[in-house]
Amino acid sequence: MSLKTIREKANLFLYDSKEKVSRIFKGLNLLISLIAISTLIYYYGYPQTEQSEALLLNIIKGSFGFYIINFLVKFIYDFEPRQFFKRNWFEGVLMLFLIVEGISYNFFGVLLLPSLFVKIGLESFADFSTLFIQFYLLTVVLFKIAKTSTILPNLKLHPSNIFILSFLLIILAGTGLLMLPEMTNPLDQSMNFLDALFTSTSATCVTGLIVEDTATFFTFKGQIVILILIKLGGLNIIAFGSFIALMSKFGVGVKQHTVIEDFVNKDSVLSSKGMLGKVIIFSILIELIGTLWMYFSWGDVSFKSNGERMFFSVFHSVSAFNNAGLSLFTDGLYNEAVRTNYMIHNIITFLVFFGALGMMAIFDVFSIRNIRSRLKNKWRQISFGSKIALYFSLGLVAFGTIAYYLLEYDNTLKGQGFTGAFTTSLFQSVTRTSGFNTVDIGAMSTPMLVLMIFLMFIGSSSSSTGGGIKTSTFALLWASIIATVKGKRNTELFKRTISNDLVFRAFSVLLFFILGNMVGIFILTISESHILEQPNRSILDLIFEEVSAFGTVGLSTGITGELSTVGKVVIIISMFVGRIGTLTIAYLFGKQLVSKNYKYPQGHTMVG
Repeated sequence: MSLKTIREKANLFLYDSKEKVSRIFKGLNLLISLIAISTLIYYYGYPQTEQSEALLLNIIKGSFGFYIINFLVKFIYDFEPRQFFKRNWFEGVLMLFLIVEGISYNFFGVLLLPSLFVKIGLESFADFSTLFIQFYLLTVVLFKIAKTSTILPNLKLHPSNIFILSFLLIILAGTGLLMLPEMTNPLDQSMNFLDALFTSTSATCVTGLIVEDTATFFTFKGQIVILILIKLGGLNIIAFGSFIALMSKFGVGVKQHTVIEDFVNKDSVLSSKGMLGKVIIFSILIELIGTLWMYFSWGDVSFKSNGERMFFSVFHSVSAFNNAGLSLFTDGLYNEAVRTNYMIHNIITFLVFFGALGMMAIFDVFSIRNIRSRLKNKWRQISFGSKIALYFSLGLVAFGTIAYYLLEYDNTLKGQGFTGAFTTSLFQSVTRTSGFNTVDIGAMSTPMLVLMIFLMFIGSSSSSTGGGIKTSTFALLWASIIATVKGKRNTELFKRTISNDLVFRAFSVLLFFILGNMVGIFILTISESHILEQPNRSILDLIFEEVSAFGTVGLSTGITGELSTVGKVVIIISMFVGRIGTLTIAYLFGKQLVSKNYKYPQGHTMVG
């Protein structure tokens, strides 16, 4: 009897019980998942005794055992084993790893992966690796819960709603985790809700403004939570291509095509299939390059172990590429340990620039296939959107570098040689979108602060991790102004005619951004009167703080920790609205027109 015949008979024998067994395991999966989630939070979030730690670890091991059994049952009841492994290959590899680790621990009392990290000198990564595995399984659990839910498929949500709700859920989850006792120092004092919300919003919206020192106030666990929030927030910004995979489930119709087009920055939603996977892979690859580059470039910085050195490298690489600006050094990169480490500054500059350039531009300009195609066919060029992202980004960096060098030569650059002064000028120009600083921002001259406000206002490119009105908006506004001044009938840029719809949209973004900042600044002038009363402080400090928050930049003249309760709430709202985009808010609250097929009589008035 052949294997195929045996398999067919087994399928026939199992067929009648498949639905019942599947229903039972779905219920058990939901129950075990909720228990596992609660156990993980309690285990890592609260101090443990030996007895409680042993009990919780047994629960976690039991949940892992259930996942293995669940995977095997799904395999047995699947009538196409090869296709099953193709669909679930990564989960299968992870289950195999858990089986090997379980055998090793139960028979030899040793966990293989943590032991490997300890042997190569990465002691702290032993706990980090375990946390990573559990976090991945937690993600799988949440995904399975979503799949077993009967509510989600019946929801008809606008893309703007999903985008906003996803950020809200991440922020609130991060807030709850950061309030746990084990996340902060001292361990017996939990972080208050407002400061935890501020920190979670800043990390998720990849802004970088802080009310507590990330380096000293948070424990290793707290820093891990912040790192995860940065990564999830950064991915969420540029990964709206995942809507393509969810269209059939959430009911995203053709009428929302233009909204999705804005999020993914493509000509057609159909061309973005698989974009989420590409975004994740490319972002991790760039962050990995940055991590390894940093690991060998810290120079004389003193670390307790190789594990700490590696963790600092991972944290700063992820923070830089996602334009978060959060650092594990007190005072950021202005800290004496790294203030003159120009190699680290250059690595951060590289990561921030590519993070602010945008994934669509990176795919278009730097993918091997497109480079080969352009070399083979000289007539092929990078896309119109990529030209805007690349050329305007380079132009703004060059303008900011020259301006900073000239305006700060006798101030924050005083005493530095040409190499140091140029590196610092380039760094501050590039990191106008990220919040990293290698100088004392509060010591900058007034002209440079005003110029930095302008650069932060523009921000990064579309589909990137940075904020601001975006280089694409600035480019269209610039082209429109030039066309108006020259008396042209059409708006033109890079030998392309810009439609009026795009120009109007650019002006809408500009208007919402100006109004949002004005409202925030106005409230801050009322709530932060105690800051204005301080010597050497002025309204410029409040304007800088608000534009930095609304542009999700993270640079500050040093007043963030002095904000009142109202001031913190204003900055939290500014970071959130600035992150999800003012135009998204307009889409969300904009009244849906019944018909657009009408036209009022023309009106005319003098302009200017």
